[in-house]
Amino acid sequence: MTAELNSLFIEKYPDGFKLGRVALEHKHSYRIWLEDREYLCTLAGKLAFEAVGREDLPAVGDWVAVQTSPGELKGVIKGILPRKSKFSRKAAGHVTEEQIVAANVDTVFIVNSLNDDLNLRRIERYLLLAWESGSNPVIILSKADLATDLDAKIDQVAAVAIGVPVIAVSVLEGMGLQELQPYLAPGKTVTLIGSSGVGKSSLVNYFTGYEKQLVQEIRETDDKGKHTTTHREMVLLPGGAILIDTPGMREIQLWTSEEGIKESFSDIEEYAEGCKFRDCSHLNEPGCAVRSAISEGLLSENRLVSYKKLQKELAYIDRKLDKKAQAEEKKHWKNISKEVRHHSKHKQK
Repeated sequence: MTAELNSLFIEKYPDGFKLGRVALEHKHSYRIWLEDREYLCTLAGKLAFEAVGREDLPAVGDWVAVQTSPGELKGVIKGILPRKSKFSRKAAGHVTEEQIVAANVDTVFIVNSLNDDLNLRRIERYLLLAWESGSNPVIILSKADLATDLDAKIDQVAAVAIGVPVIAVSVLEGMGLQELQPYLAPGKTVTLIGSSGVGKSSLVNYFTGYEKQLVQEIRETDDKGKHTTTHREMVLLPGGAILIDTPGMREIQLWTSEEGIKESFSDIEEYAEGCKFRDCSHLNEPGCAVRSAISEGLLSENRLVSYKKLQKELAYIDRKLDKKAQAEEKKHWKNISKEVRHHSKHKQK
């Protein structure tokens, strides 16, 4: 907890409230870390009523104002403090809704294994999510003991992860793990994301110092793992850092991410500055600096395809969000006019 956060809490909430952090979310309650111990808390009716969407409700990692019950390890969440970062994705399924995976995260460890499942396009998607969250991404290439061409693979990843640390590790052989320590300083919050079977559970067990998670064998046939984590949870690590553990994301759906795409594809954005036309689509326009970079071997065609695909996906989400906002606005004014009509009828009587 920072001094800034503490002074904000004191300023916003009166005496009798306690500052806590959401460690675990149940269906209708939350486990909250307060200064002395863990409490089981419910949401204040006003907070639940005023919530427009899921982003207005507490998420794992949120700092919250709690009113505790005397003599019991129970309480009520009365408010959520502003998030310094939030790791979001589109909620699974057809509904256009934000799902906050973790809040107030300092570092996002993006875990990808060095077996046959190394996927640069997936790493680009995760980076996009991480940059948009306001957290700092670090790429962990796990199972380094299985890689025969380690340096070449690190170079491949570094080429799409511009300016982002890329660390190859092997929990089995203790390789590269010391390089992760600077991100695990006391009071810092980290989270691990990555597909199932990439070695997140082994890293969690290493960080916590015990077999917190069952490490499942990868199925020989397809190199895919099964889920080991089934819920998001905040864990205090031996050195004082905090880990938010998240389930493997099979369905990596993006959320709105204009800033994230600029960070993730800063190389393309930079070349695009040199294009003759400002609205260049990088197809066959004259004076396209991006096409020139590709023909000179400075940029890969696959990277441009990925960039365009993600832009298209984000534009689609933005359009759906805009329609949703318009529908909600329409509903809001309809309710107000209904209320006005009701009051005027009441007055006439």
